[in-house]
Amino acid sequence: MKKLTSVAVLTAAALTISVSASARDSISIVGSSTVYPFATVVAEKFGKTTSFKTPTIESTGSGGGFKLFCNGVGVSHADITNSSRRMKISELEKCSANGVKVTEILIGFDGIAVANSKKSAQYELTRKDLFLALAKQVPNPNGSETLVANPYKTWKDVNAALPNVAIEVLGPPPTSGTRDAFAELAMEGGCKKFAWIKAMKKTDKGAYKTACHTVREDGAYVEAGENDNLIVQKLEKNPDALGIFGYSFLEENSSKVQGSKIEGVEPNFETIADKSYSISRPLYFYVKNNHVGVVPGIEEYIAEFTNDSTWGPEGYLSERGMIPLSDDLRSKFAANAKNLKALEISDF
Repeated sequence: MKKLTSVAVLTAAALTISVSASARDSISIVGSSTVYPFATVVAEKFGKTTSFKTPTIESTGSGGGFKLFCNGVGVSHADITNSSRRMKISELEKCSANGVKVTEILIGFDGIAVANSKKSAQYELTRKDLFLALAKQVPNPNGSETLVANPYKTWKDVNAALPNVAIEVLGPPPTSGTRDAFAELAMEGGCKKFAWIKAMKKTDKGAYKTACHTVREDGAYVEAGENDNLIVQKLEKNPDALGIFGYSFLEENSSKVQGSKIEGVEPNFETIADKSYSISRPLYFYVKNNHVGVVPGIEEYIAEFTNDSTWGPEGYLSERGMIPLSDDLRSKFAANAKNLKALEISDF
């Protein structure tokens, strides 16, 4: 028994030495294209003001980030993933199955802009307009309570008050948290305006979600990848098109593009903060607790991100367009971050 115990201890020690010896010397971050510019600013400051290397950040989209992050433990896997939506239970279950322990950190809020070139007039849309323009199937125009393939070609077809311009919307792919949030907040928000579809949520939740979240595939919606700057460039070249991206990109490119009013409300810092702008969502990053103490600098990076001078009302991220959390929420998530509070299924 003593020999077996000794072998076990020596094996564990050898594994620890092996992991430490092969550990990366910089933090690896993946995930949301919306959180990417905020995380990049923090990473660059972190690299300049500490003895640690600047973290490497890859914009993979929220869904793509979770896949990479949850794949396993070890230096070949990412340490942190950014997200413009909350982690799904199924994603946490995948992490758990692969031995990944996770801490969830809510960092702020962002609006989803539906924008167009300043060469054209500003749009005034409703969530119902967006649903009818972009859903794969819509209520039959003849008034019957059935769904048909989307017949609408122009914005005027959707709403007589809108321009007689072909529907062309450039937006993120299914791996994007922005796409998920847009489907939930904008399209489903408009879908629920039809009482008979709203009633489906109680009788057939799957059919309800399919009806409200499925985007048309006939060319009216164009998947433009995870690069929001590319969407802005395409809007400049095509003044008739609309694009979907985070508010921070709208603010960053305010000389080129303008956000549509949604239910009469423009996307700006104040309307997103007070929730009067209806298409707004939370922003997160998730830490792989298993890597803390193995990959150098993770705790220090978390501390930099959750410092009031970074994410507070007067912090440098608010200057970049991120809407800060309330004092209570910042206090709560800063404590969770410091203590590496593990996310559990019961937290959902």
